[in-house]
Amino acid sequence: MRPSHFTPGLILSLAAPLGFCLALPSVVNAQTNVRDGLQTNPPPIAIESSTNGLGSWIWASHTTDRQTCRLWRSIEIPATATVTHAELRMTVDNEFVLFLDGRNLGRGGEWNELFDFNLTYLLAPGPHVLAVEAYNDSDYAGLILGMEVDLSDGRRIDIKSDDNWRVVPNTEKHWETATRSSEKWPRATVIGPLGTKPWWLEPHRVNTMELLLPIKVPFWRTGWFQISVLAVCGAAILVSLRLVGQLAIHRRERWLLQKERGRIARDIHDDVGSRLTQLVLHGEVAQSELPPESATRQQIDQICQEAREVLSTMDEILWGLNPKRDTYRDFTSYICGYAQGFLKSTEIQCLFDVAPQTASVVLELPFRRALLMAVKESLNNAVKHSGATEIMLRMACEGQTLAVILSDNGRGFDPARAKPGRNGLANMAQRLEEVGGSCRVTSRPGQGCRTELSVRLRHRLRPRSWRWSAEERSGRAQPSDPLETNYS
Repeated sequence: MRPSHFTPGLILSLAAPLGFCLALPSVVNAQTNVRDGLQTNPPPIAIESSTNGLGSWIWASHTTDRQTCRLWRSIEIPATATVTHAELRMTVDNEFVLFLDGRNLGRGGEWNELFDFNLTYLLAPGPHVLAVEAYNDSDYAGLILGMEVDLSDGRRIDIKSDDNWRVVPNTEKHWETATRSSEKWPRATVIGPLGTKPWWLEPHRVNTMELLLPIKVPFWRTGWFQISVLAVCGAAILVSLRLVGQLAIHRRERWLLQKERGRIARDIHDDVGSRLTQLVLHGEVAQSELPPESATRQQIDQICQEAREVLSTMDEILWGLNPKRDTYRDFTSYICGYAQGFLKSTEIQCLFDVAPQTASVVLELPFRRALLMAVKESLNNAVKHSGATEIMLRMACEGQTLAVILSDNGRGFDPARAKPGRNGLANMAQRLEEVGGSCRVTSRPGQGCRTELSVRLRHRLRPRSWRWSAEERSGRAQPSDPLETNYS
């Protein structure tokens, strides 16, 4: 049948039953709703649209080609609630960069499309700053934005593009982090509502931007850590400066002490030494004028001998006081010379084993004095009690430790049966302990005796002492110090 054969009455008669059938489910549903006690008319369903929540198109009061427009607004998240969802949609004709609290969230460059940002994890309770740096290439310009923030207490905060935004001059610095707007920042100009030509009513596309999370700052980049490090560094610098100052004072004191030691040694040598020498000479002259059998001559001879012993003792004291004799080389030379002179009148042969060392090792007065007295006591014990025919004297400096070893081939003894205080062993040990050293005596009957003396040194000579020792080793140095004189 063609369509022209249908008459209006026939069409109505056929459409009536069809309309009744189509309306029947609605009637049934309506009767059911009434029977169940619900509302007769169902509530309207909200249609989700990409333009929901958008504001108006805004821009600066004047529009030009190749124009940069900075738009700024602050928002406040209540402290009593947390953000459960926050979404921002926007676009700009032509390009934009979005900032939140100074952080670059992303950019867009197509005004026909919307750009969707999820800010749920970036909005904490408190004030925040939204900033947009927009750019217009040519012709029309505008920004449209809508932001919805859902709170945990059921409230919602809507932020739209309107005249509450501020236009920031391009000369302002750090504007994207400014918490307050300046009076010099004018309000944005509303160009038109959504759908204003030449812009769209519905975007061509909605671009979902990358989900942004809070930036986790390592603890070493936090302010409190950096301040703590600066405080520790400052304290370390102050302590270092104090230690440097104390070291300078200590060096100054040592220099003054060395100078005073030299002065005392010179005074003793020039005054006391010369007087004792004259006393010995006068005694020898008086002794020569008396007959050999005279009792007075014997007394004068005894006085001269005691004066010579005093001069010998004073020579040792001056050697210890002289700061120029603080080197390892001078110490070994003096000890070997003393041992050779002490054993000259005996039948004991003295052998030396002295390790060669540079002149960089310093032996301070307490160390030299303690070692010298211990060596003298050991030699004296060997001469008196050992019955030895040979004594070996070894000296070596390894690192910061100086060791002096005396061993003989005498009869030896049992240290466990030695009487307390005999042979001066206790005095030797005490002298070395006072300077931080040690004294070890090992012996067996018939196997001789071995005495080990060791001290740990603490200082080194200055470079000029190296030069002096080099000259001395080459034979060019001449002994000009009056304290080097040995009294006889």
